Amino acid sequence: MFNGNALRDAIISGANNISNCKERVDELNVFPVPDGDTGTNMSMSIGNAARELARLEGESVSKVADTAASALLRGARGNSGVITSLLFRGFSKGFKGADEITPENLSAAFKFGVEAAYKAVMKPTEGTILTVARVASEYASKACAKGADAMGVFEAAMEGAEYALSQTPEMLPVLKKAGVVDAGGKGFCVILEGMYSVFKNGVMITADGASDETEGGSSRNAAAELETEITFTYCTEFIVNRAEDCDKEPSELRAYLETIGDCVVVVDDESIIKVHVHTDHPGNAIENGLTFGQLVNLKIENMRDQHERQKHDKNERKKAPAQNRARTETYEPAPKEKPVGFVSVCAGAGIEELFRDLGVDSLVSGGQTMNPSTDDILKAIELTPAETVFVLPNNKNIIMAAEQAIPISTRKVIVLHTRTIPQGISAMLAFDPEADDEQNTIAMRAAYKKVSTGQITFAARDSDFEGHNIKKGELLALDNGKLAFTDTDLNRCVYKLTKQLMNRDSSFVTVIYGEDVSDHKAMALESELKAKLGSKVEFTFIKGMQPIYYFIISVE
Repeated sequence: MFNGNALRDAIISGANNISNCKERVDELNVFPVPDGDTGTNMSMSIGNAARELARLEGESVSKVADTAASALLRGARGNSGVITSLLFRGFSKGFKGADEITPENLSAAFKFGVEAAYKAVMKPTEGTILTVARVASEYASKACAKGADAMGVFEAAMEGAEYALSQTPEMLPVLKKAGVVDAGGKGFCVILEGMYSVFKNGVMITADGASDETEGGSSRNAAAELETEITFTYCTEFIVNRAEDCDKEPSELRAYLETIGDCVVVVDDESIIKVHVHTDHPGNAIENGLTFGQLVNLKIENMRDQHERQKHDKNERKKAPAQNRARTETYEPAPKEKPVGFVSVCAGAGIEELFRDLGVDSLVSGGQTMNPSTDDILKAIELTPAETVFVLPNNKNIIMAAEQAIPISTRKVIVLHTRTIPQGISAMLAFDPEADDEQNTIAMRAAYKKVSTGQITFAARDSDFEGHNIKKGELLALDNGKLAFTDTDLNRCVYKLTKQLMNRDSSFVTVIYGEDVSDHKAMALESELKAKLGSKVEFTFIKGMQPIYYFIISVE
């Protein structure tokens, strides 16, 4: 049997082992898009637990398991990190009230963890970390039934995990074709190996080097750090209740607004037009809007003044004594001053500004290469001054981490499954302050599901994926998250992908260009797309300044 100190050291050893091996695990990812990869996410997630455990001494197995589960939950990043946290939550349940590890509670710990992980995934896929953990649990259960001691049960679990990992290519053809095993399953085996080193030999694997990758990190609020030039002064928003006798098209309003400002967003249905524009002449925008009907929910904000106040606040914070940046830092939840608030995950100063303008209260900086943790998202939720908080993950690999915040928040939390930035924008535009939470949830879901998203990035590694022989550095065109084609010419890539996304009903195309695309190049591309594709479609270009993605294309 093993005591609490042994379990503490084992989990820390497992965390160090995955930290040392995270790059090798990352390289197993088949899809070559630059990503907050599996090994990195698992390492950062369990690393949060290791820091908390290092403070414990002489505690029971139950206390150690509870501490690890709580810290892992809050530190969970990406789907792989969340699943890892759920597996260790099973340890907390299996060891509940125990002073030492026994064959029975160890077997139960694996079983409870697997049950929690499978329940959390809407459509479990075999051949992944889920399979590896499940077979590990089955082997542990059989060993316990045969009378093995705690070491024998853990060794059986490792044997089952390694066997299941070797079989993952037979379960997922994409792994077999690439000649690799599942990355998440491998990461789980690496963690078990680190734990085994302590249980078997009393040797804790040490980390190769200290890392600051989780310090500060993605929980910063980037709105106060915006240093880009503000072209137009006033952020202007309003809703037009369309007049019954108005025969003008909303595209006319959009076209006019583009002559007096930028960041134009015009969304309409049969009865309303929702408008957002940055301009030096908000009165002109309002006057033109009045020609379509009556205006409601009018808002005008001076962005230059707002930016100066944010810079002042930032400088004042710098003068204050330095705070401990550990993940366990405390903060006072904001008072619930209004019924509804919003949290959005995004990266890029222009995109952050756009979400602010659309009414988002709290921003979590992150996305493809830096998946924020559950704790990052939870903090943003708690600092949002509202009874109900809608969360927009805007990335499929962040949805699970966001959902883990629901049961531990002091507010009612609704996580919308937005997978892209355009979907998040569309959801915000569909919000109706007069509707209740359920009505808004339905409307916002319906809105973002209508949005087709294209993304253009680069291959982070050589890969053979879905019939594409991809070379590192090649351009990747993604059609609603799926690889559409590769190319080497950026302009040609944008044109081909935009054309592919469009259909006969397409009315609006919004192109958000990233930090690696100059304004001059974006303007030239805008002219080219309008000339080739714009006869019946309105084009809007927005300076998003996002990393990783050269262009994010939205078609509605």
